[in-house]
Amino acid sequence: MEQDFIVKITNVKTNLKSGYVATFGYFLGENSESKPENAIELKNVSFAYDTETVINDFYLKINKGEKVAFVGHSGSGKSTIANLLLRFYDVDNGYIAVDGVDIRDYSIESLRRNVGVVLQETVLFSGTVMDNILYGNPNSTFEEVVEAAKSANAYDFIMDMPDGFDTILGERGTKLSGGQKQRIAIARMFIKNPKILILDEATSALDSESEKLIQDALDRLMNNRTTIYIAHRLSTIINSDKIVTLEKGTIIEEGTHEELLNNKGAYYNLYTAQMHSIADKQKTV
Repeated sequence: MEQDFIVKITNVKTNLKSGYVATFGYFLGENSESKPENAIELKNVSFAYDTETVINDFYLKINKGEKVAFVGHSGSGKSTIANLLLRFYDVDNGYIAVDGVDIRDYSIESLRRNVGVVLQETVLFSGTVMDNILYGNPNSTFEEVVEAAKSANAYDFIMDMPDGFDTILGERGTKLSGGQKQRIAIARMFIKNPKILILDEATSALDSESEKLIQDALDRLMNNRTTIYIAHRLSTIINSDKIVTLEKGTIIEEGTHEELLNNKGAYYNLYTAQMHSIADKQKTV
């Protein structure tokens, strides 16, 4: 797998390859140990890439079923938090707990089996549509795959393809548009049915029609799941239960969209700047 998940992740590709099946698909084989469920706590977490500290004395509690968005400039630590949760790296200080248990006390297989990820750039394989969705859980029935495709707003375009669910996609899904790839990836997550969901700007670089279909599918996917949303386009996270603004690996403010706008702090500046940029682009069209 060649997909980089975070900025400055040059040394994590080997970990991604070994952990891909568990994280983005379904890890085969059962484990007798306890399994992570929903609530997440990051307790005084610090982490550095080599000598550069990117997360500094970070504390945050995410309740079961809560939707929490991380925002901030590039390099603020947003994606690093997700990578620490997935144990692509381990913290240097403090700990991350899921349901009160340090994630280092779960096996990596058990942890990643219960965390689903939808990336900005979707990873698909050269098999059929069915194969790519079943990668979320190869034990699923055809009926479950169909239901997942419908939930992901993918069913109609799949049925318009020459062989429906048996259509060969080609390497990296080259026969599909960006929006179609994303909906296949979301269907895969419905099949996987994780307790915790990480979304890394899953609607970026899409046309408005595709974005609406994908956001609708993501809203269904997030229902009753603890969700971490790594956000670049702030218009996609205004309904989050909590928005956390990061700067140099530290939380500088948190609250709802309305609360943070009223505070007129860092989030307010980021949001208004993006809205002005969008308005200016629309004027030039």
